[in-house]
Amino acid sequence: MTQSDDVFRDPQRPVADRVADLLERLDPAEKLGLLHQHQAAVPRLGVGPFRTGTEALHGVAWLGPATVFPQAVGLATSWNTDLLHAVGIAVGSEVRAFHDKDPAAVGLNVWAPVVNPLRDPRWGRNEEGYSEDPWLTGELAIAFGSGLAGDGSGPLQTAPTLKHFLAYNNETDRCTTSSSMPARVLREYELPAFEAPLRAGAAVAVMPSYNLVNGRPAHLTPLINDVLRGWSDQEVLVVSDAGAPANLFGLQDYCPDGATAYAAALRAGVDSFTQDDNDAGPSTRFLEEALTRELITQQDIDRAAARALTLRFRLGEFDPAGEPTAPDIVGCQAHRDLSREAARQSFVLLKNDDLLPLPTDVRRVAVLGPLADTLQEDWYSGTLPYQVTAVKALTERLGPDAVEYCEGADRVQFGAAGMALEAAEDGVVGLTRSSAGFDLFDWGGDVCTLRSVRTGRYLTVADDGILRADHPGPNSWVVNETFTLVRIEDGKCLLRHHTSGRYVTRQDDGRIDVSADGQSAATVFEFTRVVDGAVLAAAAAARAEVAVVVVGNHPLVNGRETEDRISLDLPAGQERLVRAVQAGNARTVLVMSSSYPFSVGWADRGLPAVVWSAHGGQEYGHALADVLFGVVDAAGRLPQTWYRSAADLPDLLDYDIITSDATYQYFRGNPLYPFGHGLSYTTFAYGDLEISSPAVAKDGVVQVTCTVTNTGLRPGHEVVQLYTHQQNSRVKQPLRRLRAVQHLDLDPGESAQVELTVPVADLAIWDVTRDQYWIEPARHSILIGRSCTDIRLSAAVDVLGDPIPDRVPTAAPLPAAAFDEYCGVTLSDAEPDHGDAVRSEHPGAWLAFADTDFGAGPADCVLTVASELSKPATLELRLDDPYHGSVLATVEIRPTGHRHSWTQVSAVLAPGSGVHTLYVVFAEAGLFLRELTFS
Repeated sequence: MTQSDDVFRDPQRPVADRVADLLERLDPAEKLGLLHQHQAAVPRLGVGPFRTGTEALHGVAWLGPATVFPQAVGLATSWNTDLLHAVGIAVGSEVRAFHDKDPAAVGLNVWAPVVNPLRDPRWGRNEEGYSEDPWLTGELAIAFGSGLAGDGSGPLQTAPTLKHFLAYNNETDRCTTSSSMPARVLREYELPAFEAPLRAGAAVAVMPSYNLVNGRPAHLTPLINDVLRGWSDQEVLVVSDAGAPANLFGLQDYCPDGATAYAAALRAGVDSFTQDDNDAGPSTRFLEEALTRELITQQDIDRAAARALTLRFRLGEFDPAGEPTAPDIVGCQAHRDLSREAARQSFVLLKNDDLLPLPTDVRRVAVLGPLADTLQEDWYSGTLPYQVTAVKALTERLGPDAVEYCEGADRVQFGAAGMALEAAEDGVVGLTRSSAGFDLFDWGGDVCTLRSVRTGRYLTVADDGILRADHPGPNSWVVNETFTLVRIEDGKCLLRHHTSGRYVTRQDDGRIDVSADGQSAATVFEFTRVVDGAVLAAAAAARAEVAVVVVGNHPLVNGRETEDRISLDLPAGQERLVRAVQAGNARTVLVMSSSYPFSVGWADRGLPAVVWSAHGGQEYGHALADVLFGVVDAAGRLPQTWYRSAADLPDLLDYDIITSDATYQYFRGNPLYPFGHGLSYTTFAYGDLEISSPAVAKDGVVQVTCTVTNTGLRPGHEVVQLYTHQQNSRVKQPLRRLRAVQHLDLDPGESAQVELTVPVADLAIWDVTRDQYWIEPARHSILIGRSCTDIRLSAAVDVLGDPIPDRVPTAAPLPAAAFDEYCGVTLSDAEPDHGDAVRSEHPGAWLAFADTDFGAGPADCVLTVASELSKPATLELRLDDPYHGSVLATVEIRPTGHRHSWTQVSAVLAPGSGVHTLYVVFAEAGLFLRELTFS
């Protein structure tokens, strides 16, 4: 058969036929070669190599200069699906251009977008996600993913991958912590953000997360095959996260060895193993061993290989060669313009007491702060092709004589033995009689960077442990440029290297290195503030008509992948700077550029104008100037809540937003800035609310119309937000939940009619008693406004659903994980590959099963239990109260050795008839319950 006869090379044939044809031609070793990130070539068939995993979160990363758009959370601040679609197209076209230049090095499977809902703003990877709301996250992911994939007229432009499945919002011990995920939280909050883009065809691959979910590694969750793949009518490739396969038998110690781990992952639905960089050898050997031990079958291998090939066919790899993407599309003028527009829409006006927009004839502006004349790249950024900073853009607009810049950094010296730390010309740091000192930048979390005045470079620790000042600043996975000043007494401190935890020490030969493991061996330095940066900045502010102070975070320091934040506060040094500037000039604009929210209540109370954006990419400065001077209206809206304090948040590892009253949906406190907040330079009036019908069937839609009018004196951009609240329910309901959005651009005095639609199916809740979505009969509030708390119009509609029947415990076994409420328990894995159970975390923990109809009263109950304790413990069944309710039964649970070593314990029940809330009460921590069977 000639190559022209090959079915797999015929683009007119269905993809499934082409995949089957090529798969049949491959021998077993060649099929195994497709199951690694770096897929091996098959020269005899003319099949080239292929790799998964090009980073494209907000621009092409790690491949050299490319267009850099605002961080993902900044793109999301636009709430604009058209914008994200355009950005996705641009990023996808640049990926194609890099690929066409070097196909072997640049893959077309892109690892974006990230759709983990931003449940907690302390998460180190907050910048990568879109929103705390799953619906908004899903809509934005559809837009960006479909842009990455292309216009649909031919092969995929790129193959987007959703990250990170599932329940992943902590970097602290991320590979070993388990996210306890009650059924309603899973179905109503976590899964929808993944479901929407897969159903829409905007993503063709998924990456599981590092963590465990309900006691089972996410890479082994049965949800991959049982739920996720059912959302798409196409094959979905599942790629492991980097190094995660080894975690299964390493850090997580879930599987006894590599072969067992790889087999379990393959059976769970993982198709491509990202392990050992470009060396597929270890992964292949584990899979070969798994085959030999009959842990997997050749059919399992073929299924995964077919999915890998399907993606490649959809990318057009085996079609006749077309025209390559023009290389000059990377960083082209159209993409520069789009970067500027995206940055414009990412700015949120948090507060404005008529200071903004600035007058065009302002004569002098002080531009101040550590981020005023620099732009930051995060780990998944592209390389900035150029930088338009706030200072540069405002100088362009006003002229050099009208702008005064002051970085506001303290200049400090570290003295010892009558000398001070200083960098030589080659960057090596030693003690000298005179020292120009170092500029200190506070990034919060007791972490700072130190820039040598002499070299203009940052203090770092070389591989040999020697202290040097020759680095451009934090810019790599391992950050060696951060330090902590450990105060030991007035005027004296130690310098601790943040990454290694070691201390700066002067050796006997005069070398300065980072070698001391403890404080006792560290060198004590006399700390001197030579120049007070805040004082200099305040003086500059006082000489100006307006002060613009730009502060925020460094994306690779204190809140990044592998490192969560502890506090929501602005770094203390930066707060001191802002307060000093305000004291110097009451007309101060606070501009925050950051990957996450801050608790800045003091600024909201004391400053006339507060603006925020994520790190905005190459055009940040131009966009900021456009917003400050009112060239465009402030269009951004917050995609997540800004809390007043970390005290408003539950524990970082508490994923149950319902029980913990977390996110805007359930939070009952008073946020600093609510979800959806964002001011305009004009004002809007809402009116004429109409609902299509006062009552609607469960298969219907709610159609809502209203009128919005620009009542101000300037053109403005409004984001109309529709929320719903279910007024009565069997279960606790969100206070509000975003359902629809519409953007309006209105001239002064102009009105527009808004039309929004809510499918009743979207109002369904997850019914734990039937393990399915359910539409209850209930009245729903329709809430329309400018944010989740700024509601301008409201009405009610009755949904004609069906009541949820009472539980009938004698009809089927009652799964322990089907509880309605709980206290002191976490979810666990019932078996390594399927099923959930519960584990008691302290004595007196309980589960509640509401509306349990015992009829005339069951006679007995069989409990499926396990215990890792060394002694027997008891479990009680009670009615209507966990501590004072009547006791149905008390059972003794003997040690079983392991949580998967299930045993059944029978109990004769005391009389109990009718409908009750059934409580299961655990006497000790460490007991496991899988199900209860009543008869």
